[in-house]
Amino acid sequence: MTHILEISSLRKAYADGFEALKGVDLQINEGEILALLGPNGAGKTTLISTACGITTATSGTVRVGGFDTVENFRQARSIIGLVPQEINLEPFEKVINTVKFSRGLFGKPSNPALIEKILRQLSLWDKRNNQIRELSGGMKRRVLIAKALSHEPRVLFLDEPTAGVDVELRRDMWEIVAELKRDGVTIILTTHYIEEAEAIADRVGVIASGEILLVEDKEKLMARMGKKELEVQLSAPITEVPENLMSDALRLSADGSALIYTYDTKGERTGITQLLADVAAAGLVLRDVVTRQSSLEDIFVDLVHEGEAS
Repeated sequence: MTHILEISSLRKAYADGFEALKGVDLQINEGEILALLGPNGAGKTTLISTACGITTATSGTVRVGGFDTVENFRQARSIIGLVPQEINLEPFEKVINTVKFSRGLFGKPSNPALIEKILRQLSLWDKRNNQIRELSGGMKRRVLIAKALSHEPRVLFLDEPTAGVDVELRRDMWEIVAELKRDGVTIILTTHYIEEAEAIADRVGVIASGEILLVEDKEKLMARMGKKELEVQLSAPITEVPENLMSDALRLSADGSALIYTYDTKGERTGITQLLADVAAAGLVLRDVVTRQSSLEDIFVDLVHEGEAS
């Protein structure tokens, strides 16, 4: 598979000695959606800014579409679209003029049909003659995406694209991202919303303290690191786990109404059969049994804690 973005040994250090990036290596496949997860201060925005040529790296290289972002800045930057976290738009300008202007900044000839297609795709066509100041926060974010797409980039960076928008609009944005992928655009997004990565990403990267902890196919990651919980709901609450059931994998729910058993989905034996036999031997009566798969959020939290501890 072709790598459209190649980051090698990328390091960013400041005069006070702080290292925002510590030798990051990352390869992005053409046409994929990569979600980059990490806590505040992990280096997500610095990585994007450096990849886009906005921030100068201390060392290392970034190549986009085969072009080095330093030696071949114009060629590399023409391939990239960037949607920043901050909404910084001219409030009194019309939506359509704002998007046309962005296309012109990249030296692209006028293309009214393309601008119309982008605005329609982002549900902005009916508001094309509105001033920016008349739009909601969510619509302004759509304008940022339209600006980023106006010069037909092959790679789109989305830095916290749904920050501060409601759940309904967030789901609309997910659909927009999926449509962009169908059009062949490679998308790298940073997000604090774990469900966002779980819903739309092909691969997930986790960054903490300026280092990439892993990059892996989302489904494989969840299968490899995910755990399941078996909740044994009891007909009557208990105050403590019976002695014959004492195990690190078993805990009592806060209200005493259920036993919660954590097991590895990859194990040859889950231990569930023995557990249920032991529960019956302890004289406990079952009301119901429920299983839950650990979410990407659980995995992310565990990885970050491991990275910070090491």
